[in-house]
Amino acid sequence: MNPLANLSPAIRQYMVVTGNYWAFTLTDGALRMLVVLYFHGLGYSPLQIAMLFLFYEIFGVVTNLVGGWLGARLGLNRTMNIGLFMQVVALSMLLVPASFLTVPWVMGAQALSGIAKDLNKMSAKSSIKLLVPSDAQGQLYKWVALLTGSKNALKGVGFFLGGALLSLFGFKGAILGMAVTLALVWIASLITLKKDLGKAKNKPKFGDIFSKSAAVNYLSAARLFLFGARDVWFVVALPVFLASTFGWDHWYVGGFLALWIIAYGIVQGFAPRFTGKTSGKVPDGRQALGWALGLGVIPAAIALALTFDWQIEFAVIAGLFAFGAIFAINSSLHSYLIVSYAGKDGVSLDVGFYYMANAMGRLIGTLLSGWLYQDYGLAVCLWVSTGFIALTALISVGLPRNKAGE
Repeated sequence: MNPLANLSPAIRQYMVVTGNYWAFTLTDGALRMLVVLYFHGLGYSPLQIAMLFLFYEIFGVVTNLVGGWLGARLGLNRTMNIGLFMQVVALSMLLVPASFLTVPWVMGAQALSGIAKDLNKMSAKSSIKLLVPSDAQGQLYKWVALLTGSKNALKGVGFFLGGALLSLFGFKGAILGMAVTLALVWIASLITLKKDLGKAKNKPKFGDIFSKSAAVNYLSAARLFLFGARDVWFVVALPVFLASTFGWDHWYVGGFLALWIIAYGIVQGFAPRFTGKTSGKVPDGRQALGWALGLGVIPAAIALALTFDWQIEFAVIAGLFAFGAIFAINSSLHSYLIVSYAGKDGVSLDVGFYYMANAMGRLIGTLLSGWLYQDYGLAVCLWVSTGFIALTALISVGLPRNKAGE
């Protein structure tokens, strides 16, 4: 007997959604590493390489805002499958002859990949809301944490995968293998994913893309500054600092950051254990405020160590892992709260608006990271990160203190 036949329809749909998300995330992480290594080999600086991903972040903002509306009108199965197909197209764009792989062309492929990634993520996170009973908040938190944590762990694995594929098969061979594999995943998803998943009963107007829920708006603003606080020192400043100040080579920097992302994803998956689920509680705004306050101490401590030249290598490495662990819990907690706060009908509207704020935070952080590090150094990036986290905590005061989801 097929063991899958004994599973409930909701569990089977969750497995399809998660499998799609995992496959996409692996190619997303591997593609980023392939592009970084390829242009690094051409002599591009780390700041120039980071700018290749500018359109990736910009289009993420637009996609999350519009994608939630599309998901509510078309159904989450369609937006997820559109995202998978667009990633196949983005990968295929990089199969052109090497002379055509100009910066504008690669930026265009990354823009398409950014749209695909956020359609896929919005669809996956929104789907869980519809697959868990409304009175099972603990189960909802567990599923969201597992999906979010596994995604980030697999993104780190994707970094390793990109380097391995490049070594074994070369740039074109690696891209072709990923494109073919993801195309097969897309075909399987077209067949197995429920057709009406997430489609709103009442067709939302385009103006409904802006959330009317105070809880969603507060959480979205907090998310913007939370992810700006991470990327303002992590995206550009930290890799350049590790290479230039510590003298680490490119592979050492890439491998170290890949391990960090994997560890970060593992902590996200276990986040419910740290926020009260073992005692039968689900988190609310109080936990979001408390964990944000705890996070703010870490970048300030690293900045002080840099300012006073105290055990810099230890402070940066230990601080990075401490920051990653506490940030992972903050991120997982937010991911649960948005799915809990989102309305059941047209859930993707609220989730899309929230991840638009997430993408805006990443974009602001990425731009500030390059500029502040280039002109002022890592310590200033960390002080700005501390300020952003303080704003996250201040905004979190407005989150509901009652039972999450009420």
